[in-house]
Amino acid sequence: MPPYRIPSLLRLRFAAAALCCQQRRPRLPGTPPTRRPCFPRLTARKSPMATASSSRSSPQPFKLILGSSSVARKHILEEMGLEFQVMTADIDEKSIRRENPDDLVMVLAEAKADAIMSRLNIADYQKEGSQPTLLITSDIVVVHEGIIREKPTTKEEARQFLKGYSGGHVSTVGSVVVTNLTTGKRLGSLDKAEVYFHDIPDEVIENLIDEGVVFRVAGGLLLEHPLTLPFVKAVVGSSDSVMGLSKEIANKLIHDALSA
Repeated sequence: MPPYRIPSLLRLRFAAAALCCQQRRPRLPGTPPTRRPCFPRLTARKSPMATASSSRSSPQPFKLILGSSSVARKHILEEMGLEFQVMTADIDEKSIRRENPDDLVMVLAEAKADAIMSRLNIADYQKEGSQPTLLITSDIVVVHEGIIREKPTTKEEARQFLKGYSGGHVSTVGSVVVTNLTTGKRLGSLDKAEVYFHDIPDEVIENLIDEGVVFRVAGGLLLEHPLTLPFVKAVVGSSDSVMGLSKEIANKLIHDALSA
């Protein structure tokens, strides 16, 4: 898939929004089909769940727990039209190491699910007649020049990360794990994307560091931040994947986890 070139800030905002659109996917039980036009010249359509909150005539046929305090992930699930509650894993992610980024994000997402489940009385979710309850966890890392980058911990590290992206590109590797607490069924999948940057001025980098938000995201990578957005040259993949939760993957895993 070639990079989607963006000649101006106006079209950049247009393209960034357009990249959030996803292919039509299997419908969740009890969710009526909906269709929403995407942007011109793009063939992707928004997920059938995208307007579920406004169009669903009956309550959501399952309960959903988001195992993350990430504002971006909460926003993504809200955009999908899902109702959910939030629980955090509170694990020491630095104690879990893998050299392969694919392995690392998957084992971290599973560890988050296990930590949350250890605080729940699973038997309550498995009583006869109980409404299905799903737990969704995820993780993401940035890979730059073959090196895994997680959340920066110091200003100098954040500065090094952002200067490295200037005029170059990075890859993101994200995992999504959905566990059906009622049946015990667990499914997981990976999603990858690439972000290409124009040269990022030092002043912009310093402003991002001073703001502090770079310390809360993998690799300090902020795709849709007002300071970063003008310097994004191209995105290969979906912007929601870069932000920490692929709508396409989440939609499919939720559907499959509810299937017999």
